[in-house]
Amino acid sequence: MSYAPIPGLGAPVARIRHFVGNLLPRGKPDEEHLHFAKCDSTELSVLGSGEEGRTPETGVDGGAENGKAPAVNGAVSAVGNPVASAGQAARSYGEASNVNIAKKQISTWDAGWNVTNAIQGMFLVALPYAVLHGGYWGLLALLLAAAVTCYTGKILVECLYVTDDVTGLRIRVRESYVDIAKEVWGDRFAAQIVHTAQFIELIMTCILYLVLCGDLLSNSFPTNKLDETTWTMLATFLVVPCAFLRDLKAVSRLSFGNAVVHVIINLTLIGFCLSYAALWHWGDVAVQVDIHYFPVSMGIVIFSYTSHIFLPSLEGSMVERPKFNKMLYWTHALAGLFKALFAYLCFLTFGLGTRDIITDNLPTQGFRATVNVVLVIKALLSYPLPFYAAVELLERAFFSGRPRTLFPSCYALDGYLHPWSVALRTLVVIFTMLLAIFIPHFNQLMGLIGSFTGTMLSFVWPCLFHLKIKWPEIPWYQKLFNILVILSGCVVGLIGIIYSLEALIKISKEEQ
Repeated sequence: MSYAPIPGLGAPVARIRHFVGNLLPRGKPDEEHLHFAKCDSTELSVLGSGEEGRTPETGVDGGAENGKAPAVNGAVSAVGNPVASAGQAARSYGEASNVNIAKKQISTWDAGWNVTNAIQGMFLVALPYAVLHGGYWGLLALLLAAAVTCYTGKILVECLYVTDDVTGLRIRVRESYVDIAKEVWGDRFAAQIVHTAQFIELIMTCILYLVLCGDLLSNSFPTNKLDETTWTMLATFLVVPCAFLRDLKAVSRLSFGNAVVHVIINLTLIGFCLSYAALWHWGDVAVQVDIHYFPVSMGIVIFSYTSHIFLPSLEGSMVERPKFNKMLYWTHALAGLFKALFAYLCFLTFGLGTRDIITDNLPTQGFRATVNVVLVIKALLSYPLPFYAAVELLERAFFSGRPRTLFPSCYALDGYLHPWSVALRTLVVIFTMLLAIFIPHFNQLMGLIGSFTGTMLSFVWPCLFHLKIKWPEIPWYQKLFNILVILSGCVVGLIGIIYSLEALIKISKEEQ
C-alpha cells in the first residue's frame, strides 16, 4: 500500500504513518479495510432496528441502520459488492466512518486472555489486604464474587439475543451494553447513564494501573531524585504507544503477555509464602469483620471482577460465539481459585502486618524490587485493554463520522488513524497520568470505584435488564435469584461508598 502525503501536513506525517503502520499487525487487504459488522466495536450498534438484515447466531447485518449508510460486512454482504458498498458509505459520509473500518475477529483463547486480563489484573496485590479486614468472609467473598459475576456476565450477553419462534435459533439483535439499556430505559437517558458509568470505570482502571506503577517503582528504588510522581510519569511514557491500537486482536496479544506474567508472579509469591509455612499466622485470620474497613475490602473484591464492559464486544468479536459461556466459566473459576489461594497464603505469611500492597511486606530490598518490576510490567500490559475500550467509547460517541456525530471519524479512508486522532488518544493517556498523580491512594480509590460503578455494571444492571427483557422466558427461581443479586448489590455498593469515602477523608486529614 502506498502512503501519499496528507494535505496540509506534508510528507513527514505520511512517513510516520507508514512506519507505524508497518509496526502494527496487518491482515489480508479485504479483511483490514472492510468492516465486519459484528467485530469489536465497544459501544456502537451497527444493527438496524428492524428485523431485516439479522441472521441467526452469527449476527451478520446486511441492512441499514435507521436509514443511515449500511454497515459493510467483508465476509457476507447483503447489499452487494462489499468494496463498492464501502466506497458508497465513505462517499455518503464524505469521510471514513468508524463503522466501515475492519477490525479482526478473535478466537476463544483471545477472548479468554482478555477476560483474564480484566479479572486477574493488578488488583491481585491488594487481595491479602481484603483478608486482613474481612477474614474468612473476605475469602468467601472472593469465591462468591467469581460465581456471581460469571453468572451476570452470561445473562448480560443473553440479553443481546432473541429466540426465533419458528426456527428456535438465537438471533443477535443488540450490540452493546448501551443497546440493552436502551431496550429497558429507552433512548433518552440509557446511553448517557451507561456510557458515563463505563467510562468512569475504564478510566479509573487505567489510573489505578499508573498509580500502582508509581508506588511500586518508588518503593523499589528509593532515591531523592525520583519521587513517586516522577516514576508515574515514566510509566506513562511506556503506555503512550497504546494510542495506536486499532483492534482487539492486538490487545489480545498484550493480554496474553499479561497472563504469562500473572502466572510468574503467582508462582513466585506463593512459593515464597510456602517457604515460610512453619511461621504462618493461623490465628490471625478473623471470623468477624471490621465494619469500617470490610466494605472497602468488598469494593476491592468487586472491582477485581469487573469485566462486563468488555463482554458484549468480546462475544461479538469471537469466531466461535457458542463457546463464549465455556470461556466465561473457566476464566472465572480459575480467577476465583487463584485469588482466594493467593490472598489466603499471603495473609498467613504476614499476618496482621499485611500491607495494602502485599509486595511492601517482602523482606529484602532486592527481592522486593525484582517482584515490583515484574508487577510493573504486568500493570503496563494490563493498561491497553481498558484504555482501548475507553477511547472506543469516546470515538463512538463523538467521532463516528459525519453525519452520525458532530466530529469527523478518527479513521482515514485507508483504515489507519488520522494523526490528530492519535494526538487525542495520547491526550487521554496524559489525562490518566495527571489523575494518577493527584489521586495516589490505590486501595481506597479502588474500593470506592468498585462499590459504585462495579456493583452497578457487574451486579445490579445485568440482573435488572435480564428480568425486564427475558421475564416470560426464565423460571421463577432465576427471577428470585436475580432479585436477590440486585438487592445485595445495592446494599453492598451503598455501604462500600460510604466507608470508602470515610477512609479517603481520614487518610487525607492524616496527610495534612
